[in-house]
Amino acid sequence: MGKKVILIVDDKLELRNLILLTLDGNDYELHTANDGQQALTIAKQLHPDLIILDVMMPGNFDGYEVSKELKTNSRLKDIFIILLTARGQQADKKKGFDAGANTYVVKPFSPLELASIVKVALIK
Repeated sequence: MGKKVILIVDDKLELRNLILLTLDGNDYELHTANDGQQALTIAKQLHPDLIILDVMMPGNFDGYEVSKELKTNSRLKDIFIILLTARGQQADKKKGFDAGANTYVVKPFSPLELASIVKVALIK
């Protein structure tokens, strides 16, 4: 069984680096993207097992739109999506789950909690 592929999507370099550091050493193949368009391109190329996805990003695709796009693609709909965002209202969470997210984590977040969520999500 090969390494699980994870795509980390956030427009803030510091947050991408924090998540990389959190997940490093767990035998994952880690990739990053800094906006929604790049995330979709990489997802189509790599078909990651899991995507950690920010909601509020510059460009044409926010996290909700990326999630919807992935879930409507028959080849990519099985990707586990963790929305990781500062938007923590119930309406935001509902919008995230309606867009196809599997889990919703609100910033600021615990890196240990995120690592645990990822580990559980990748058990198949």
